[in-house]
Amino acid sequence: MLKLVILNTENYPLLCEMMDEWTLADEVIVPRAISKADYHNYYEYSEAIEVRTESSRLVPDSTFFCLDTERNIFVGAVNIRHRLNERLSVGVGHIGDGIRPSERKKGYGTKMVALALEECKKLNLDEVLMCCEKSNIASEKTIIRNGGILENEVEFEGKIMRRFLIRL
Repeated sequence: MLKLVILNTENYPLLCEMMDEWTLADEVIVPRAISKADYHNYYEYSEAIEVRTESSRLVPDSTFFCLDTERNIFVGAVNIRHRLNERLSVGVGHIGDGIRPSERKKGYGTKMVALALEECKKLNLDEVLMCCEKSNIASEKTIIRNGGILENEVEFEGKIMRRFLIRL
């Protein structure tokens, strides 16, 4: 069974295991929120993974880790932006998500996004914008399986992004 959890000192070793795997794979770690601080320092890391103060580029957000309760491992993570600013509404969206390399192609992404959408309901969002690069077929399928309807494609920071709306 999968569930979204917040990081705490008890599950911190699960984070380190996931991040070590991702780092060894030499891939871009997504969502970006989980890679913006050194995960080897719990207190610094736990403070850095969520935005609490709004700025011109950032809005308040929440970061959750997807726990497989049967195996006691983190299979991925989601970052939920509580609202969108102009930049986020163009090519980023409300939810950023990622599955660790060894757990891909097992359906976890679809289930994790479904759980994230339940968290979005708690934020009183009526619709959620999710974006992915046009070339990212796996993310596109995950979004569509969760009710995503293609709104359009835009160029964003040098990439073609597909923008999907999900009504809650």
